Amino acid sequence: MTGAPPILAVGAAAIDEWYAVSNLPEPDGGAFASEVTTAFGGVGANVSVALDRLGCDVGLVSRIGDDEYGDRAREYLADTGIDDSRVSVGDDPSTRSVILSDPDGERAIVTAGESFRRLRLDEADREALAAAETVFLTGYTPDAVSRAVLDAVASAADPPALAFDLSGSVEELVGRGTEPETVHRLLHAADLFVADDVAAAAFFGGPDAAVDRVAAAQRAREAVGRPPLTGDGWPRAVLTHGADGMTVVADGAVTEFDAFEVDVVDATGAGDSFVAGLIDRWIAGGNGGDEDSRGERAGVADGVRFAAAVAAINCTSRFAQPGLPTRDEAETFLADRGF
Repeated sequence: MTGAPPILAVGAAAIDEWYAVSNLPEPDGGAFASEVTTAFGGVGANVSVALDRLGCDVGLVSRIGDDEYGDRAREYLADTGIDDSRVSVGDDPSTRSVILSDPDGERAIVTAGESFRRLRLDEADREALAAAETVFLTGYTPDAVSRAVLDAVASAADPPALAFDLSGSVEELVGRGTEPETVHRLLHAADLFVADDVAAAAFFGGPDAAVDRVAAAQRAREAVGRPPLTGDGWPRAVLTHGADGMTVVADGAVTEFDAFEVDVVDATGAGDSFVAGLIDRWIAGGNGGDEDSRGERAGVADGVRFAAAVAAINCTSRFAQPGLPTRDEAETFLADRGF
């Protein structure tokens, strides 16, 4: 546990097999791939690399297979600033994704491989999570692991801030990811709760219902014994709507924000980079949670605009991670637009 980074992300580290297709096929339809290549991905790795690129001190808790895909993932992580000491290796096939990306940057994703689905936390992992300043996990995290993270956070003498990204439909996560009952616990326990329109429709019935449920959960926060973070407007939740912007629910108040317009090359990883930007500015104080120089946590508007800038820049490059910006690049992007 000694030397554990202040931010720990729990999520997959995967190899993406990327197909540049003429169109996203309808049921029984087809498409032509003009290019096939591979890149590094996985929600946990995407968020970790984005935070690393912003200058944060971050570690990844994950599991990969003892195969070619796992070897490539380990080699890639070794070239980043991410602490990968909690990435374990198992005998199952490494988690990997097939991504279909059309000329407009829209995509469809199919994931295979058992390695991350069979992740379980050992005692050292639990201790590191309890000692962290910020913990991130995703709806694709196996339910047993999400429950263990909740227990570790709840048992900590000084609980870390908890960020949760709910992505995907109920059907997509059954037997693979976080179950609805645990999502309900996370809704009430997370300091930062993020959901896209697909997840909002699947778990809450739609964006409007999601706003009502999130606001109710925020009002009931004291019932689960988690005090608010320092600063106004906590806890916070964001419902993302792609190019149509985002809805922020902060301490019960609802605010709409626009997304930045850019020439989208590939939207893969946009949501993950957005979440990383929120963690950086809203929770870690814009400096990765360095306990010796902890920055001021950004206000609602400043934080969400910074995160939207990180996501927008990332969409202008192919794949989930090559376009991830540095802090200076994100701040220059905002300054050029008057922020």
